[in-house]
Amino acid sequence: MTASPLIPVPIPDRVAALIGSCMPIDILQAEIDAECAAREATRFRAPLCAEDRADREHALSTLAMANKILAAYNPRLIIKPSRAH
Repeated sequence: MTASPLIPVPIPDRVAALIGSCMPIDILQAEIDAECAAREATRFRAPLCAEDRADREHALSTLAMANKILAAYNPRLIIKPSRAH
């Protein structure tokens, strides 16, 4: 875990756990879901077969649902895929 997406400064796990303990569990789960979905969506490379396109679209929809929850809590928590296709 890092303190900022702009400047990757590592923070200790105990500090991350302390920060996480102050947030509602559904927000923490949405953050985990969004990070996993963003990573999954960016792992596909063109050209995509039909199955890969479906998997990528599923990851993007999961990311969108998680981001909706995160944005309702704090708009700065939204997670974006690192590169666009």
